[in-house]
Amino acid sequence: MSSRSFAIKSYGCQMNVYDAERMAELLRASGFTEAAPGTAADIELLNTCHIREKATEKLYSDIGRIRAAAQAQGRRPTVVVAGCVAQAEGPEIRARAPAVDVVVGPQAYHRLPDLIARAGQGGAIDTDMPAVAKFGHLPPRARRARPSAFLTIQEGCDKFCAFCVVPYTRGAEASRPAADILAEARSLVAAGARELTLLGQNVNAWAEPSDPAHDFSALLAEVAAVPGLARLRYTTSHPRDVTAGMIAAHARLPALMPFLHLPVQSGSDRVLAAMNRRHDRRFYLDLVARFRAARPDLALSSDFITGFPGETEEDFAETLALVEEVGFAQAYSFRYSPRPGTPAADRADQVPPAVAAERLARLQALLASQQLAFNRTHVGTETEILVERPGKGPGQWIGKSPWLQSVVVEAPGLAPGALVPVAITAAGPNSLAGRLLGDAP
Repeated sequence: MSSRSFAIKSYGCQMNVYDAERMAELLRASGFTEAAPGTAADIELLNTCHIREKATEKLYSDIGRIRAAAQAQGRRPTVVVAGCVAQAEGPEIRARAPAVDVVVGPQAYHRLPDLIARAGQGGAIDTDMPAVAKFGHLPPRARRARPSAFLTIQEGCDKFCAFCVVPYTRGAEASRPAADILAEARSLVAAGARELTLLGQNVNAWAEPSDPAHDFSALLAEVAAVPGLARLRYTTSHPRDVTAGMIAAHARLPALMPFLHLPVQSGSDRVLAAMNRRHDRRFYLDLVARFRAARPDLALSSDFITGFPGETEEDFAETLALVEEVGFAQAYSFRYSPRPGTPAADRADQVPPAVAAERLARLQALLASQQLAFNRTHVGTETEILVERPGKGPGQWIGKSPWLQSVVVEAPGLAPGALVPVAITAAGPNSLAGRLLGDAP
């Protein structure tokens, strides 16, 4: 057993947060100790994301920062690069940055302790992609969980959107068995989680490996029935994998929160076809209508890309029109940036970055106005929040509403994990203010 310390810096999506938690649990179970925040660690682990712009440059910048700090302190930490950039770049990382000792992809991190042990023998690289085999080799979940916890149920993607590296870094779609998912859900709830968010690159593509008829809607009902679980969410869903049962689940499962992240990427049929999204504008709008018919208070979130190769001003106007028609409570929007190895990166009709950035600014202004308008509709209403962490001020606490809004309340007697009723008193662009009702704990 080792007494070496480790620190993990994680970038990107919720699945990376989940992976970082699992790697930390694995290292602790192997005898490593987690370094206190801001202190030097014997093992510096960078858990990378390849989705966002300049991911690779950010990685090498952080490697340089770690190396410089270690040299100034006379140390030589073991540097580990994990995640999607590790999968995509592989041996090139060690060739470009000799300070890196271990490169491990997102499907192989269950072998991390062995890779660290081998690091002193000239470094170690593992970017194998066995279908979700890692879950059977990971230790039990931690004995203490956050009030809101992530649970990966599915990994990989078979959609091959023209702009996306996920099929190449996370592999083909693969689902975990329901029995394993339910066991982990029960473990997290027993450890203090009140809310679970089911994760997957295409979470609603989940199906029981031995019985494809046992689909995502059935799993939602099974997880919602876990004793002690108060709230259930999921992300990220693909429009093409939505089923009638999934829509109906929002009407019949009280634990399933009224919030849906359903990426659309563009409002132009021409651009959607070029992206290989496998849906058009009308298909997406019909799904939104069906979800809202099932759950009228449902809030929508989405993803958007501006400046995809070949996008014209007319195409972009169609995106703005779709946003106006749907009305989003939240959204993530980005300027297109080429990812090596993807079909869109090789297109000759790249949109000038300045044009894509200007369109992004207009889109984000519209989305921000919708988010503020949605938040303001809650002023004067009462709801229940799940308390997650202390706020900045004395006696302040921050919790999440059913619609995933951050709500700040002043109530010194609260604690993480409490579900409390509040009256919403004010709304800003990114959070709400609330007043505790009654004699809530």
